[in-house]
Amino acid sequence: MEQAAEWFALLQSGEATRADRQAWRAWHDSAEAHRAAWAQVERVGRIFQPIRQAPDPRLTVGAYRTATADAGRRRLVLGLAALAGAGLLGGAAWRPSLLPGALLAWTADHRTGVGEVREIALQDGTRVWLGTGSAFDEDFGAALRRLELVAGEILISTASDPGRPFVVDTPRGRLRALGTRFSVRLQDGDARIAVYDGAVRAQTAGGAGGVIPSGMQARLTRAGLAGLEPAVASAEASTRGLYIAQDIPLGDVLRELGRYRAGYLSVSPQVAGLPVFGSYPMTEPDRALAMLESVLPIRVSRPLPWWVRVGPR
Repeated sequence: MEQAAEWFALLQSGEATRADRQAWRAWHDSAEAHRAAWAQVERVGRIFQPIRQAPDPRLTVGAYRTATADAGRRRLVLGLAALAGAGLLGGAAWRPSLLPGALLAWTADHRTGVGEVREIALQDGTRVWLGTGSAFDEDFGAALRRLELVAGEILISTASDPGRPFVVDTPRGRLRALGTRFSVRLQDGDARIAVYDGAVRAQTAGGAGGVIPSGMQARLTRAGLAGLEPAVASAEASTRGLYIAQDIPLGDVLRELGRYRAGYLSVSPQVAGLPVFGSYPMTEPDRALAMLESVLPIRVSRPLPWWVRVGPR
């Protein structure tokens, strides 16, 4: 994919020579994987065509999001569903197997877009913070207060209501709050739970699981709870759009930052292992990248408006 993006950047720059175009053609025709990657990069390039043509690309992201929103959420969802069903959106850009989860996120009661964080007060006084690209449904009844996390992550500070238990359903099972402030994140198919006050009882549909006490975090997997360990501050901070790094490899930091920005973010293996310390504003990805560039021996370049590349200085 990165090779395809590099060829695309060169051919769109206006500086490609005849020899460059011949070399691109040889690369393109040499493997089916190259042709598939090129087709995907072309699709992304068409989406971001207005950004390349804008006099100030920094001003176009908000306009692009607004234009997308104005198209109408329902029409966009149905259109994507139709395209996916027809096989017109393939590869990593859109996989039909992901369609149900994507539809759930788009139609959820509460949701955030890429790079957005939000605080919500529920009807019982519970407060919920949504991280980037997150979504949940709310179902409060006379006997139970229930949320269903369908994408991303949330931080919850529950209000007291002894007559109505508070639960969060995830694809891996149910979490029951026991006088609690805790966060939940869907990652790699599992639910990652960190508890800051009180406790959380986590159980799979088969009944496996246990209690996560205050100050601890764990993963709820198909088999039950795993990886019980002290909670880290970054788990809570991320729902506020802040990343706290304590000797974290740069590649991991950039992978998290990539959740907060549209486009493609790549990192060279030469610098991916550099240790990172400090706090970074993930809701301002360009600022976070500039901060990283100022303290590490790295260079941040932008071959295309939607592609950021991080390499050695």
